Amino acid sequence: MPSYTVTIATGNQWFAGTDDYIYITLVGTEGCSERTLLDKPLYNDFERGAVDSYEVRVGENLGDIVLVKIEKKKYWVQDDWYCRYITVKTPSGDYLEFPCFCWLVNDKEVVLRDGRAHLPQDDKTSLVKQHRQKELDGRRKTYRWREWQPGFPMSIDANRHKDLPRDIQFDSEKGVDFILNYSKAIENLFVNQFMHMFQSSWSDFSDFEKIFVRIKNTISEYVMQHWKEDFMFGYQFLNGCNPVLIRKCKKLPDKFPVTHEMVAVSLERELTLEEEIEAGNIYIVDYEVLDGITPNSTDPCTLQYLAAPICLLYKNAQNKIMPIAIQLGQVPGEDNPIFLPTDGQYDWLLAKIWVRSSDFHHHQTITHLLRTHLMTEVFGIAMFRQLPAVHPAFKLLIPHIRFTIAINTKAREQLICECGIFDKANATGGGGHVQMVQRAVKTLTFRSLCFPDLIKSRGVDSKEELPTYFYRDDGYKVWEATKRFVSDVVNIYYTSDESVQGDEEIQAFVKDVCSFGMQDLDYCEFPKSVKTREELIEYLTVIIFTASAQHAAVNFGQYDWCSWIPNAPSTMRKPPPNKKGLANVNLIVESLPDRGRSSWHLGAVWALSQYQENEVGKAHRQPFEHFQISAQTHLQNNQKFDTFGTFLISQDALLCFRMYFFFPSFFLVAFLQAKKPITSHSFCSCTWECILMSTSQRNR
Repeated sequence: MPSYTVTIATGNQWFAGTDDYIYITLVGTEGCSERTLLDKPLYNDFERGAVDSYEVRVGENLGDIVLVKIEKKKYWVQDDWYCRYITVKTPSGDYLEFPCFCWLVNDKEVVLRDGRAHLPQDDKTSLVKQHRQKELDGRRKTYRWREWQPGFPMSIDANRHKDLPRDIQFDSEKGVDFILNYSKAIENLFVNQFMHMFQSSWSDFSDFEKIFVRIKNTISEYVMQHWKEDFMFGYQFLNGCNPVLIRKCKKLPDKFPVTHEMVAVSLERELTLEEEIEAGNIYIVDYEVLDGITPNSTDPCTLQYLAAPICLLYKNAQNKIMPIAIQLGQVPGEDNPIFLPTDGQYDWLLAKIWVRSSDFHHHQTITHLLRTHLMTEVFGIAMFRQLPAVHPAFKLLIPHIRFTIAINTKAREQLICECGIFDKANATGGGGHVQMVQRAVKTLTFRSLCFPDLIKSRGVDSKEELPTYFYRDDGYKVWEATKRFVSDVVNIYYTSDESVQGDEEIQAFVKDVCSFGMQDLDYCEFPKSVKTREELIEYLTVIIFTASAQHAAVNFGQYDWCSWIPNAPSTMRKPPPNKKGLANVNLIVESLPDRGRSSWHLGAVWALSQYQENEVGKAHRQPFEHFQISAQTHLQNNQKFDTFGTFLISQDALLCFRMYFFFPSFFLVAFLQAKKPITSHSFCSCTWECILMSTSQRNR
């Protein structure tokens, strides 16, 4: 009597094991096995982290095993179970792998195909075609689109984290509970005593150190010491938390009437301002998106203010980016002066603080929330709706975006909702952040998510012109590494452009993103189809880069750059100055966040900069776990794994504040050079081993 050996791996996460009854049925081309209970006498089956083997005896050979059906039935109380994978050893000694990576909840059954990826046009039998379609039909009922706010990219139809499908929930909801995490942060940072001191101002700049002692590290301490300096102010436009706004100024806008006489003392090359512009030495940052945004009014005891500044930057003879003019509003006039480095010390400092505050709001709401989190959710929902688990693109994408929907749902539940945590500390709380996203969506195009295109569109693509723009330089390398890896995967499964065009599922995925996720808005310019392998490679590269590397670059540095409150104020309690000569230390301190809001801000940037254990690349989550071993081996043989960090990040990286957050080796660099604790955060489900491939041997 033929016998099949079935090996089942249970997940390592908390509560992954089960005491329920587990049944298996093997489906082959020549027949099916009996429904078999998997149970060993005097043995505790399916414990957390266990790998258990069982014998399944059949009357006759089943032929090629096509499907494996797993059923879970209640034993005493409902006991969810997480199955990682199943392997089947055939009577002839062959091994077949069936990735599962899903929860079996209640009395549920799951039907699995083997780990080999298949395009829809490659499936020939009605059995596998029906299985493929049934999976998608079920997913489309489970993963539904919903508009959370008018004008937003579409999101998942779930009000709470616990309403999500079990497979995309976090293993422990506590890990993404913002209120709990902020409370822990505030406790760990010893700022409890200041939490309820709203409306209570700090006495001077040094007073902010009272909530800064516990979190100092190499970068944040350097920021604290040098935040007033023009060099530090300019440097953050290149390599700070929000290095995505600086652009080359080809012509001064009419709304920003800076003259040569105003800035002549700041120019070092004996050229006029117009000549400096023509020479490519002038850059500009414009926060027009903040103009007219309603400031936070949820606390009637504290007025809060926003500004929409314009900042002119100059590349001096030492290639440093220095501010030379700041206007705090969009409409020029006597009540909207242009502040200059030659003005009084505190006038100039206060103008720079207003720019830093506006940059903080742009970073949190647009760069971070909209352009990484919300966009990744759009790609994720469309993926679950249109790509079955057997599709190579699904296997490629799922490790990077699996938990984004969960973290976004939790954010809508606790962070950016009405009366959420965002309202407690940010001047854009109370609805201003919603207005900002609605505006920013109108300029969000697919091309703007392509890293090289975005860099070039801002005129900052030349390394010779901006030699210390490490965000650009390192980002290029990560983008190219990701693209090479995606190219290898795509070329394994698609033999021609015609095979891309003939893949109905990938076409439906791309169309779902545009037509439903982005609501087919005319200005979004997202493609509705992909016609070539190159187009598909770029499309998948955008998704992985946005979800992983780009998010890492703009998220994990918040702790370093924003923990010193005066360098990144989350709110301002006095209106922007409309005259020169009024600023002094007292006015600046009274403008900055009070003690309570400072504590909320500090807890926020600390919590958001942490990692969690369910990151891809951790011990229990590997980059190729959804592919069968043969595909893993093929990919690994064609790419030499390497982390760019040791190659790109010099020993003085932290002295020049390179954008090391792009790289996995920043863990090591930070630990060795900054003695920074190595932790984990859930906002970025990125696979460093997967995206950070070095040049393949054939390209060397």
